[in-house]
Amino acid sequence: MASLKKVLKKKKYLKIKLKKIITNHLEVKAEINGIKGRFILDTGASNSCVGLDLKDHFNLISEESEIKAAGAGATDMETHKSQNNSLKIGKWKTMNCDLVLFDLSHVNAALTQQNAKEVQGIIGADVLQSGKAFIDYSKKYLYLKKPKKKKVIKLPF
Repeated sequence: MASLKKVLKKKKYLKIKLKKIITNHLEVKAEINGIKGRFILDTGASNSCVGLDLKDHFNLISEESEIKAAGAGATDMETHKSQNNSLKIGKWKTMNCDLVLFDLSHVNAALTQQNAKEVQGIIGADVLQSGKAFIDYSKKYLYLKKPKKKKVIKLPF
């Protein structure tokens, strides 16, 4: 029987290393608009998020949103939305990443209370679905399907 790694490689998936942190969360390094950060991988988060205080850090253009955010320990939080950002995780990249911005201080307070480092955001189900993700929990790898290259047609003039 073929290993998961071999099957996914054949199907053009990219392998990305995850780090299990002290809180049992999986952490992934990513770049938003070319700026590096640390993010929690959260299959239960419907949207990928960035701390509202990091809007300028990641060069995000945002507008207020009517949607309220809710998460572990917090509800009814004000949000902003930012559209069409670049997101790079390992060698996987998209130029069409929408992000929700809100106050992540409750998340980071919980992390630092357990001696974990703060994160800049959360990679959620939206990105995982668009990348057709597989997570190998035992080996701590995320697999995302390599995006198809868009065909460029050169005109003769």
